Amino acid sequence: MRITIIGHHTLLADSIAVTLEREGHLVATVDFSHPQSSLATALAAALRSMGRLVLLEHDLGHIGNGMRLIAPLTTAGATVVLITESRNQVHWGEAIQQGAKDVLHKSRSLKDVVTIAQRVRDGLPLMSRDERATLVHTAVTDREEARTFRARLDRLTEPEMAVLGALMKGASALDIARTRLTTKETVRSQIKSILAKLEVTSQLAAVGAAHRVAWEPPLR
Repeated sequence: MRITIIGHHTLLADSIAVTLEREGHLVATVDFSHPQSSLATALAAALRSMGRLVLLEHDLGHIGNGMRLIAPLTTAGATVVLITESRNQVHWGEAIQQGAKDVLHKSRSLKDVVTIAQRVRDGLPLMSRDERATLVHTAVTDREEARTFRARLDRLTEPEMAVLGALMKGASALDIARTRLTTKETVRSQIKSILAKLEVTSQLAAVGAAHRVAWEPPLR
């Protein structure tokens, strides 16, 4: 069976390739070491030599997030397995939603990679329906929660957005008061309003949620 490896870490890719070749598979590794390489050039190279199975690393270094290649590779007919350092089930669910058939953590053994190749060759599923459904549900729920929180962020006034932005940078109420030429009591009142509008109970929760949705205060 033909197998394509798209990986940023050469040692990992080479180890997988050697192991799979010993099992009789034909393995091609996509090279994107050139400074001008991009996700587009990596995809083009992968499509030219694409095997039935594509082992795709999540982090592709300077060219970006490997998950962006899942959908086009799947559409082209490949069985895509994402290899990742992340244990975040949201990321795993997103990969499955985009078409990946399995997610393999980097702590797994090369024997597990061989097993995956054997199952793909034999036309067997790589993940149970329940596992897939659970991961997809996790990703969908996370998106819904993020959408809800962004809607709450839109309730903030411009001064409150500025205060939240300062809190995200680690500033204290006193620091913010000095910077904004106002009183500490005013800032505390704004923080109280922020927590109420965001429906959280602490500054830590507000800051954590804002970071999670990659929110930034608007530029003046």
